[in-house]
Amino acid sequence: MLLVFFLVAVTVNAQEIQEREEIQTLFSNRKSLGFYGAYSLAYTRMDHEDGLITGGRAGMIFNHSTAVGLAGYGFFNNLGGYQWPAESMVNYSITGGYGGIFIEPIVGGLKPVHLSFPVLLGMGGAGLLRTYRPGYQEPWEEPWDFTLPEGDFFLVIEPAVELEFNLARVFRTAAYASYRFTSPVELLGKAPDVLRGFNFGLTFKLGKF
Repeated sequence: MLLVFFLVAVTVNAQEIQEREEIQTLFSNRKSLGFYGAYSLAYTRMDHEDGLITGGRAGMIFNHSTAVGLAGYGFFNNLGGYQWPAESMVNYSITGGYGGIFIEPIVGGLKPVHLSFPVLLGMGGAGLLRTYRPGYQEPWEEPWDFTLPEGDFFLVIEPAVELEFNLARVFRTAAYASYRFTSPVELLGKAPDVLRGFNFGLTFKLGKF
């Protein structure tokens, strides 16, 4: 996916006519409207285990300074593999997703290196992926089973800070950190704040900035 992003960016950038940026004043009538699509990949911690969050967002950019759009992400917390408790034949992993609208103030968007501060507001759902110790389940049963009764919905607010690099006129990448605030969730044997925590990752953007 990253290779596709890069190739498309290089191709579009080679075909685009270079335009001279003009200095804008506070009272200028000139407006700018852009857009972008982004893919993100991040590391997180859930229930004291390593986790992965992946997803994307798409939005409109107004005057190089503010983006507004939609975002969605999926997550799970089994990067380290399945490790069954010593006295249990069943292991429960957390999986789910969330999404909503985002607002992204951009500081110095025309500079090669700049900052942005996206904030996501939305809701999501999480459940427990139940895995059995090998040989424990019946022969006709699957080795994993996702059970809806062991899940819950939640509200989420996720502010972030991104250090963004303009690699081409139509392609940008950013290193980011965010914090996931969620309403309490009810998952079997898990704390109500089990989904809250930091994310650290990369975002790749393709669009007209």
